Amino acid sequence: MKGKTAIVTGSTSGIGHGIATALAADGCNILLNGFGPAAEIEQIRADLAKTYGVKVGYSPADMTKPAEIRAMVALAESELGSADILVNNAGIQFTAPVEEFPDEKWDAIIAINLSAAFHASKAAIPLMKKAGWGRIINIASAHGLVASEHKSAYVTAKHGLVGLTKVIALENANAGITCNAICPGWVLTPLVQKQIEDRAKANGTSVKHEELELLQEKQPMHTFTTPAQLGALAVFLCGDSAATLTGTALPVDGGWVAQ
Repeated sequence: MKGKTAIVTGSTSGIGHGIATALAADGCNILLNGFGPAAEIEQIRADLAKTYGVKVGYSPADMTKPAEIRAMVALAESELGSADILVNNAGIQFTAPVEEFPDEKWDAIIAINLSAAFHASKAAIPLMKKAGWGRIINIASAHGLVASEHKSAYVTAKHGLVGLTKVIALENANAGITCNAICPGWVLTPLVQKQIEDRAKANGTSVKHEELELLQEKQPMHTFTTPAQLGALAVFLCGDSAATLTGTALPVDGGWVAQ
């Protein structure tokens, strides 16, 4: 994929950073997006560029604002030359029963986890059509295929993202553009690792104990997926071997949705 450009939203940490790293390692120029201290983001940008010899830019676009999302896609074209690959990864979470769920939390989760992917895809597809090639990868979740209590907004957004994936795939089936969704289960990101460590400290147990407790709530396989593994899948979806793979929702979830 040398010379291609990938926009990866929510890529300053966690899953998004893992995917951006894998694509950079395969030769892609990268447009990072996400929040964090400016110095840390610049270090991430510089490290990717130096390590993999690719161009790396950054957009601070707020995923709740369509105009900023459009500007992000335009920046990829103007600064990095194209917008060949779009990875819609940005997401937030909040849990509460439906009757207690704050309206503003619902609105924010739908905006960032679902509507942002629509706005980014809408802006990127014309550029991909012009080039005759494009890859859109939506980072959904096992919760895009099954539900859990107290996650009404997240489950709704991720189910919607799987539906959007299918529509984009159908509309662009003969335009050289594929669209697929990756549906992870438990992923060992720095945020999840901290949650596990906090649980262990609060409960007076070991980190290993709390890892198992967390995993076995949902997953038959008591093993975390890593951001690097999801990055490798994203690279595969962008490659020639996946040229006719489109409109799918691929669970990477230790058997979660197989139950």
